[in-house]
Amino acid sequence: MKPTDDRQFPAALATAMAVRFDYADGKTGVDFEPFPAFLSAAETTDWFQAWTGNSELDGSDFRVFGQDGTGGYAAIWLIRPSRPLAEQPIVFLGSEGETGVVARDLGDFLWLLADGFGPWEAATSYEPDWKAHPNPELAAIAEGFAPHQRRSAAAVIELAAQEFPDFDDTIMELCR
Repeated sequence: MKPTDDRQFPAALATAMAVRFDYADGKTGVDFEPFPAFLSAAETTDWFQAWTGNSELDGSDFRVFGQDGTGGYAAIWLIRPSRPLAEQPIVFLGSEGETGVVARDLGDFLWLLADGFGPWEAATSYEPDWKAHPNPELAAIAEGFAPHQRRSAAAVIELAAQEFPDFDDTIMELCR
């Protein structure tokens, strides 16, 4: 059983998405544009069908909450039956076909952001000279909502990859 079609941000996500992300011309910033709310079910379906080229899909396993500058989407992936949104993994599906589980759950995602990474930066390694700059405002949010999950972005990314090693294959199997 999947969670209901809840389109309300969990409080932790709403608080983090209210923070301004500074791109800083790509030199030191985070390439992330949060949305004020999840995409609607219809918008998610349109996006997921276009992304996969598969008109049989509806995208109901995703709650999209932001994008990078090229239009790649960050989303909560509803893979854990009967679990709340905050306990679902965070994924990135890029405009050029990049995929990745960037955090095992919302608490880990908050610490990823606090360490200066966005979803794109966590899922890709295309900018070898890019250096993360921790964000004190996001660290305070992570501390407030997930103090027991404090870890580095590298640890968050590694744990997510270990738990969901087949995410890319799973998504690519849906593509036409």
